Order: sequence, then structure tokens, then C-alpha cells
Amino acid sequence: MNVMKNLFSMAAVVAVALLVMTACAGKSETNDGTNNFRIKRGTNLSHWLSQNNEDRGEARKQHIQEDDFARLDSLGFDFVRIPIDEVQFWDEEGNKLPEAWDLLTFALDECGKHHLRAIVDLHIIRSHYFNAVNEEGQNANTLFTSEEAQQQLINMWYQLSDALKGYSCDSVAYEFMNEPVADEHEQWNQLIAKVHKALREREPQRTLVIGSNRWQGYETMKYLKVPEGDKNIVLSFHYYNPMILTHYGAWWAPVGKYTGKVNYPGILVSKEDYEACNDTLKAIIDENKYNTVEWNIDRIRADFKDAIEVAKKYDLQLFCGEWGVYEPVDRELAYRWTKDMLAVFDEFNIAWTTWCYDADFGFWDQQKHDFKDKPLVDLLMSAKGLEK
Repeated sequence: MNVMKNLFSMAAVVAVALLVMTACAGKSETNDGTNNFRIKRGTNLSHWLSQNNEDRGEARKQHIQEDDFARLDSLGFDFVRIPIDEVQFWDEEGNKLPEAWDLLTFALDECGKHHLRAIVDLHIIRSHYFNAVNEEGQNANTLFTSEEAQQQLINMWYQLSDALKGYSCDSVAYEFMNEPVADEHEQWNQLIAKVHKALREREPQRTLVIGSNRWQGYETMKYLKVPEGDKNIVLSFHYYNPMILTHYGAWWAPVGKYTGKVNYPGILVSKEDYEACNDTLKAIIDENKYNTVEWNIDRIRADFKDAIEVAKKYDLQLFCGEWGVYEPVDRELAYRWTKDMLAVFDEFNIAWTTWCYDADFGFWDQQKHDFKDKPLVDLLMSAKGLEK
């Protein structure tokens, strides 16, 4: 009898292992191990499990609920990007904080229920914060000069992989760090190689989202070294240009202090408005040529050129993980810029997630439980979706 029990136990263990392996393998479309993680129109679930220093407990649980995923599905989005922060998932001793882990798996379960794929994005870690250079009192980033910090990043992904590996590779992808800010591009390339190797030993087919150095800039994509021969990679860049338009009035951005008129398309800042600026703002305007160069769809297309060429070189999907317009910006200007962005995304089959769903760049008001910018949603949904 004991022998039979042991046999049944062993069979159960094998069955579970096979189920996990099958789930991760997904429904490959080809024989080369490429999975079926396909994306086109999405949004960021920001300021929930990331950049949220206040909500915990019931407030955080209530922030994003099942009806949010149902809403995004019904509107026509096909995926979400879920930023998460180290401080919400681990305490300073490296112990897991269970509530955040439960909310993440809840989100992924709801994505599966509502026909949404998901990218889990490790947004901010203790050894690296993308905006540290702009905020007083922030400790210097140590990630690119500390072997210990780099191993800690890998260890965090080991734990995330342990928790998430049961989700299909067709449905869930990992973005192992947001907006790297390394002094040298090669520092980031070397870290990519380390983390890629570590994750591939555990999950050979999981889609990994890899961005370029210096805030995931389109202009640094040409310096990116992508692991060769891996087709389960999505290349990512972010785009908020021209910042004087997209971040008009943004308190955290130096350019947000500009209070004159912005024009789009065309020359963004008139001579009269330029002359009314202080020397600091004039320097920002001069540096970015806001008062001398026309900004329009052709400028956006030209900016994307390097990123498009790198994606073609590696035969990988290209993804704009963040783009959007700050809520106080004149809506007509916001819609003109958004329309041009969508046209270029569609022209080159670039997937995208807006920044964001319900925060200060968003279109949904969680407090009023209603749209705060329905015309923006309608415009977003006029873009091409996934081909069936």
C-alpha cells in the first residue's frame, strides 16, 4: 500500500511539473521556440504597485479591481504593462511583503480572464531610480558599479520567476528593469547579458522586454547589444518629445516651468514667448530647438528611425512602453500629437502602452469612476489593433 501511495505521489509531482512546463511553453507558432506573445495597444497600470508611497492595505486593494481589466478589454486594449517597485515587494532585509505579491498575481489572473496580455515591469529598485539625477536627496545609483547590487537584481527576478513561471509564455512577459541610466552604454549591455543568462536558465521561452540606456531613449537604441539568436525578446523605448508640450506644467520637470504658449505642429515656441522666458528656460528651449525647428509627424518618424532599424536588424518586435501627455496640457494640442504618434506606430507596426491608465497622464478617473478624457480613448482605439 505504501509503495502504491509513493507511486501516486511521484506521478502527481511529475504531472504538476509537466503542466508548468506546458504552460510556459505556450502555443508556439513556429518550430524555433518562438512563443505567441503578441501585443499592439496597451496602457500602464501606474501608481499602484509602483511610485505609490501612500496606499497600502484596503486602499491599494481597491485601487485596481476586476472591473478595470474588464473595461480595458471592452475598450479594445489587448495588454497592460504593470510597473512594480522593490520597496513594495521586499522589505529592507529582502523579505517578501505578501500583499503586493498577491495583488500582482490577482492582476495577472484578471488579465487572463479578460483577454489581456501583461508585461511585468520592475520599475524602481533600491540601487537604481531613473529620476535620481533630477531629485535632491536621492542616493546615487549604485547598480552599475556594484556586483552585489547586480546580483540582488538577479535574485529579485529569481523570486519573481518562481512566483510567475506558471503563467503562459504567450500571456506574460518580463521587463527586468525600467529606464536604465548608466554612465556608459556598455555598463547596461553587460548587465543585460547577466540578467538574460540568469533568466534563460530558468525560463528559456519567456518573452523578455529590453530597453535602451539613458531613460530608454530612442536615440540610444543604436548602442544596445541584444543577446543573439533569442527571438523571445521585445525591444523597448520611451518617447515624450517634445517635452515642452507633453510635460507642460509638470512640477517635476524643469521644462514644466514654461508658461508661454505652445504650438503643435510647427515651431513650438514663438519668438515673443521665447523672449519672455528667463535664462534657464531659454537654455532649455535652445538646447532642444523648440524655437527654431518644426515639430510634426515627420520629426516623430525621424526620431524613431534608429529604434526601427535596430528592431529590423534583430528581427524583433518594437515596443514604445511609455508615451503620453500630462493632464493639464491643452487637449487639442494633446490630440494632435497623439494622432501623429499613433500614425507612426501603425506605419511601422510598433506596439505601445500609454502612460497611463488612471494617474496624471491617464484617461480614467478612479474616484469618479468615469472617463476623464473619453475623446482620448476614442482616438487611441482608432489605431490599429492586433491582427486576428
